[in-house]
Amino acid sequence: MLDAAITAREDAAIPTSALPRRDGGTAGLPLPDLYARVARHITPAEWPLHAREVEAIQRLKRERNAVILGHNYQAPEIFNTVADIVGDSLALAREAVNVEADVIVMAGVHFMAETAKLLNPSKTVLMPDMAAGCSLADSITGADIRLLRRHYPGVPVVTYVNTSAEVKAESDYCCTSGNAAKVVRHVAKEWGVNRILMLPDEYLAQNVQKQVPEIELIAWKGHCEVHERFTPQDIRDLRENHPGVVVLAHPECPPEVVAEADYAGSTADMANYVGSHKPGRVVLITECSMADNVAVGHPDIEFVRPCNLCPHMRRITLPNIRRALETMEGAVEIDPALAERARAAVERMIAIR
Repeated sequence: MLDAAITAREDAAIPTSALPRRDGGTAGLPLPDLYARVARHITPAEWPLHAREVEAIQRLKRERNAVILGHNYQAPEIFNTVADIVGDSLALAREAVNVEADVIVMAGVHFMAETAKLLNPSKTVLMPDMAAGCSLADSITGADIRLLRRHYPGVPVVTYVNTSAEVKAESDYCCTSGNAAKVVRHVAKEWGVNRILMLPDEYLAQNVQKQVPEIELIAWKGHCEVHERFTPQDIRDLRENHPGVVVLAHPECPPEVVAEADYAGSTADMANYVGSHKPGRVVLITECSMADNVAVGHPDIEFVRPCNLCPHMRRITLPNIRRALETMEGAVEIDPALAERARAAVERMIAIR
């Protein structure tokens, strides 16, 4: 839903030439090239309001020397119109290192903004809504890891990037859903061990365990509130109702859901699978905006959408991105001593190729 404040702004008046025709056409709509990317999701009547925000954000980015990092789960009107760098959490972490802008705006959730700040300590990192959190990040604390280390002395800790900077600071390595197995193998070899604490996503650890049977992964009980809701019956129902559908699942899903899928991988892996395999009909078992955004580049593919939305991702909107750039409020700050330790865990992950 659009922020109600849009209609109250004096500069939000829509010129008659920008209104859609009564016959439903799009002649005269502003930013027509961008609208073409989101036309499946935004009506011609709504677009002029979005376009005002997009135009203001593009102007503010130039004035502030800012870039916007957009996660794959962002709403189409953000992902396809104002985000400069898009991808999964690993891609955003890697690209954040190369950003030359003075200001980074995170169109994602809070732990992603912290990660960007860790890797760019001299830059201003803005979070449009500080309340955009993550159930996984909230499932574990630094104190939990310190307790686990006492219980499992000498066992290295690999922590999912979906965690706070405090948790990263207590970890040896970070990982993402896209590189978890690679990181685990690297750590086992480097440390000369066959046991690793893999935190906090229980299902990710269980799914990765099948890829590294030679290493014992000790898991935590954290879950993603979006992915944990999927069930094997959901997959079976999808296959029955949509014959021939190819099922791609995120490894944050329960293992029994992943077992029902044709392929499991990170959001980047799923997008790459769609691009390389070109299935005629596909369903992405993950946050449903992912399908909306991938579909833009594949108009010939039918995307079935079992819509589980992330309420935290939905807290980021075009209006609050604009406000962040206007006011420069919502800057992410991390204690320098903690940041140094957390940064080391992230940088060790990024160094693995």
